Amino acid sequence: MSLEIKVPPVGESITEVTLSRWIKKDGDVVAMDEVIAELESDKATFELTAEQAGTLRIIAKEGDVIPVGAPVCRIEDGGAAPATPAAAPAAEAAPAPVADKAPAAPVAAAPAGKTIQIKVPPVGESITEVTLSRWIKKDGDAVAMDEAIAELESDKATFELTAEQAGTLRTIAKEGDVLEIGAVVCSIEAGSGVAVASAAPAVAAAAPAAQSVQAESKSNYASGTPSPAAGKILAEKGVDPASVNGSGVNGRITKEDALNAQQPAAKAPEAKPAPQPAAAGGGSGSPRGERREKMSSLRKTVAKRLVAVKNETAMLTTFNEVDMSPIMEIRSKYKDKFKEKHGVGLGFMSFFTKAVCEALKDWPAVGARIEGEEVVYSNFADISIAVSAPKGLVVPVIRNADAMSLADIEKAVVVLAGKARENKLTLEEMTGGTFTITNGGVFGSMMSTPIINSPQSAILGMHNIVERPIAVNGQVVIRPMMYLALSYDHRIIDGRESVSFLVRVKQLLEDPARLLLGV
Repeated sequence: MSLEIKVPPVGESITEVTLSRWIKKDGDVVAMDEVIAELESDKATFELTAEQAGTLRIIAKEGDVIPVGAPVCRIEDGGAAPATPAAAPAAEAAPAPVADKAPAAPVAAAPAGKTIQIKVPPVGESITEVTLSRWIKKDGDAVAMDEAIAELESDKATFELTAEQAGTLRTIAKEGDVLEIGAVVCSIEAGSGVAVASAAPAVAAAAPAAQSVQAESKSNYASGTPSPAAGKILAEKGVDPASVNGSGVNGRITKEDALNAQQPAAKAPEAKPAPQPAAAGGGSGSPRGERREKMSSLRKTVAKRLVAVKNETAMLTTFNEVDMSPIMEIRSKYKDKFKEKHGVGLGFMSFFTKAVCEALKDWPAVGARIEGEEVVYSNFADISIAVSAPKGLVVPVIRNADAMSLADIEKAVVVLAGKARENKLTLEEMTGGTFTITNGGVFGSMMSTPIINSPQSAILGMHNIVERPIAVNGQVVIRPMMYLALSYDHRIIDGRESVSFLVRVKQLLEDPARLLLGV
């Protein structure tokens, strides 16, 4: 039978895509998981892969605009590429050669093919160049179809460059190079990659048929091949994919397999000569030195934006403090039941997000922005959460946070923070936002003046919780206290609005019942 391949869901706000390029042609034999086409949305370009092996039959044409869920092509059974010829049955086997004169099993190179160029793909409407941050594969390495070969980095996100055919990699660009969209990064010489073993000698022909079937299964295209995300995780862990058992279709190594993979056991340290006495005045004896690293595109963009905000806004910061004991009591009382029901922990971020959303209803100017000579007010709250990622600070957005429950917010934070740590955030997930929350307290910050996340007009800074003596009803008591800082653009937010907004947040946090009652 044949299987229809449809346009997969690619984002909450995306309803249609454009078929930009067919990588495989009508009638071509394709393997499971092989890339067959490129689809393009208004945000990014992504690949369409074969969901089974067989013969490709094209339905849509290049340039067609296709709704999500519409068929693109179908794959017919029975067109899979022939496997390596198995040994002949024992009854038909030729006489075995004399042991001392038996020739070695010949190794036939894969059939020669054309060399293709791998170029920088379109990665976003406003992005014109990227930086080649890392080669995952080296010049001369044999690569498989769809294998991650390099990491490219824009000023918004990091993504992987994959091989469009199997063969031998020939690098052209160097690590650190800034490349324009469409520029050539490398080439792949088809047919000069990993050699393919020919049929076994006749002496092995007497092996049971079951062993032939098993060998054929192990040579499946997907078997032992990591997905792009899995390959990156394994490379970071220093784990050889050959040591990982894939649980995906036909043995493909999935992201979960990579996350669960164990790092190789450390070798016993070699004996080192005894350290020589330090020279007089030389301190510890370690050589003095410096290290230089080129700024990443993300770091350069963040630097430019922060300087621009300081220069282009009338930024002020107002402070207050909040008694965290009511929220801490609620978390202590209900955290186990909350996690059992919703599958996520009950953290502080959901309370702060809900408090900010409620305060924005009373003081909408705090969530407004300036566009030209107009002030734009939003009747929704898209809350940006600052996250420290390996490549630098990123600010993913929780959409419509004002309509979400505490559990929904906690789930969104877990998903976005995980993507940030893996450098998998999309442009859409980091674009927009009406207000930002940043938590320097997780690093021990006592007090800070956060910088506004342009084009927004305000940002709330959370800090660490410290037990301090305070006066309550004429008595000195010890309470867990946190300083709050609200930085705002004084051009559209007056002092009365900023202070009142922060006081409202403080009231909601110190009396969490208000968050449920909306009072």
